Amino acid sequence: MPFTRNRIFRPCAAAALFLFASVARAADGPAVAGIPVDFILFAATLLGVALFHHHVLKVALGGLLVIAVYKIAFTGFKFGPGLAGFGAHMAHEAVLLVNLLCLLVGFALLARHFEDSGVPEVLPKLLPEGWLGPFVLLVIIWVLSGFLDNIAAALIGATIAASVFKRKVHIGYLAAIVAASNAGGAGSVVGDTTTTMMWIAGVSPFDVVEAYIAAAVALLVFGFPAARLQHRHQAIVRNLQAAHHIDWTRVGVVVAILVGAIATNVTVNLKFPEAADHFPFLGVAVWVVLLGAIPVRKPEWSLVPDAFKGSIFLLALVTCASMMPVEKLPAASWQSALSLGFISSVFDNIPLTALALKQGGYDWGFLAYAVGFGGSMIWFGSSAGVAVSNLFPEAKSVGQWLRHGWFIVIGYVVGFFALLLILGWHPHEKQKAAQQAAAVQVTAAAPASAASR
Repeated sequence: MPFTRNRIFRPCAAAALFLFASVARAADGPAVAGIPVDFILFAATLLGVALFHHHVLKVALGGLLVIAVYKIAFTGFKFGPGLAGFGAHMAHEAVLLVNLLCLLVGFALLARHFEDSGVPEVLPKLLPEGWLGPFVLLVIIWVLSGFLDNIAAALIGATIAASVFKRKVHIGYLAAIVAASNAGGAGSVVGDTTTTMMWIAGVSPFDVVEAYIAAAVALLVFGFPAARLQHRHQAIVRNLQAAHHIDWTRVGVVVAILVGAIATNVTVNLKFPEAADHFPFLGVAVWVVLLGAIPVRKPEWSLVPDAFKGSIFLLALVTCASMMPVEKLPAASWQSALSLGFISSVFDNIPLTALALKQGGYDWGFLAYAVGFGGSMIWFGSSAGVAVSNLFPEAKSVGQWLRHGWFIVIGYVVGFFALLLILGWHPHEKQKAAQQAAAVQVTAAAPASAASR
């Protein structure tokens, strides 16, 4: 009997939901079967996002509203109870959320600048004959994702594949395209939303870059069988005589945006670390360059509404995650990081990353690889997978994705343990956001303690 999406998805979703919720321990607040209600509401929101793909914004905003009302009415926040505590919590998260909004929308415009530069049209000329051609294309996608958003890298790769393979692209190879884009962005703070979140939260790019060890191993593990599979299905057919023009001005705009973002973040973190908590320097820097480049190349403004809508969806999930009592989760470990990779194949990796950042104590290179690459195991496990599946609707089958893309799961596990063997697990201290929240809590508790004496 053929696989169907629901037959495979529902058990996977239920299992992931159980794994996600069961890690929480009972605490002072209301709990069901020992699991705090906070986590149950959050897990239900993520499950709703996974089930209702056409209504994700409504589900995310609805979940945010329910969780906020519950926290206001019953448990309060680290900054205090009721509406006042909620207001203080949102004020504390404001810079992070604004930074993310600016970066998500800005990077969408950056990706279009790169697409319109003509560089993607020249890339097929770099592909060798035989099965090495499909493999080199995966390597190109992997590299592009390091400085482009992984969605853009996946779409560029899928577009090239549709051209050179005459749209006869095997589902297993489509899965590999998604995996290459997610793996390539895992070690770069500008290559994936999750790593950008880590960067904003104060994680050093040098702590994230070690994820490339695991990502490179994974690429070799899944890349070779995927390339051979595609070559047997349809060999490369290309027109090397076609004339292509590269718009170097647009390439310059892309480089300027990336350099501006990196330079700003390094300068602020080294010279003005306290100011970074009060102003979204990184997001503003991206937009200063974008707007400054208008006289030479205008952005594709028509992308902004959809990018903004998608950003609001992600910010809603991040805000939900920020309200979770992460002190009730088990201690961070390489085992929990490995599990988060599998969970991210069903649930969105953005809120999972937000939870991990709030909890602290992870080796950020492992976490970046796990949540960045893990979503590749199922087509809807990452935004890149959803984007590629929109171009190739036949990929929207969990059963076919797992059947023909089995090497993605193996690549994830082998890459993870390769990183563990080579570098070992070296957890980092909690990031500044978590430390400040703890400091505020201690400060708020001091007057009450003094009054009781």
